[in-house]
Amino acid sequence: MKTYASLQAEIAKLEKEAQALRKAEVGKVIASIKAAVATYGLTAADLGLNGSAKRRKMANGKKAATIGIAKYRDPKTGKTWTGRGKPPGWIAGAKSRAPYLIEKQAA
Repeated sequence: MKTYASLQAEIAKLEKEAQALRKAEVGKVIASIKAAVATYGLTAADLGLNGSAKRRKMANGKKAATIGIAKYRDPKTGKTWTGRGKPPGWIAGAKSRAPYLIEKQAA
């Protein structure tokens, strides 16, 4: 029956062996990747390696966050609201939001 210590020694031996094999194979893998990139004229952006946060979010299936344009303005304080999300206190109780429209104030 194997002991814990013998298994740990075997694991350490296998890890060293795996590292040596990886080191030997990495050069061949890099060479084949470089050949494919040269053959097909690929760029870092084609491979998704350009580091763009927006592209990473899209790759994860999430939409990129957008900042909305203000549609409403409080005439007293000048604070604005996009019309998205929970309405602020100054417009929450209003029967009509038309007087707060920014386009209406500009006209």
